[in-house]
Amino acid sequence: HKVIIVGLDNAGKTTILYQFLMNEVVHTSPTIGSNVEEIVVKNTHFLMWDIGGQESLRSSWNTYYSNTEFIILVVDSIDRERLSITKEELYRMLAHEDLRKAAVLIFANKQDMKGCMTAAEISTYLTLSSIKDHPWHIQSCCALTGEGLCQGLEWMTSRIGVR
Repeated sequence: HKVIIVGLDNAGKTTILYQFLMNEVVHTSPTIGSNVEEIVVKNTHFLMWDIGGQESLRSSWNTYYSNTEFIILVVDSIDRERLSITKEELYRMLAHEDLRKAAVLIFANKQDMKGCMTAAEISTYLTLSSIKDHPWHIQSCCALTGEGLCQGLEWMTSRIGVR
């Protein structure tokens, strides 16, 4: 099952990928291009593409869309200033023909940070309730501790074969 992990730079995409893979925090640097790893959850195999989120790289996200079943959108819950950009990118992806069948998991990351937005606040800002043609779920998480990540994966496995 092909998964793309997207979000703005510094949201925590690579940290989440390697937390899934090894249950540990790895030292990361900004991703140029992508990292790809296979993650197995209860005999379900996910091929996860962690795609660089810097502004100059976002225009190439669509080259990864073909055959994608799940979008994991990682949001930095502290970065209020750029949430509008995340929203733009989300709706641009959802409108793309190659992603019309994709389910969307939003990770509200960095929940350990003081003053962060809650998953509910992020959901409201991103107007997730208006998304009718894609299954979606928002999950609070902390990539550094792994908190919330398993719940997100469980939601993804529960979606397999539903559509």
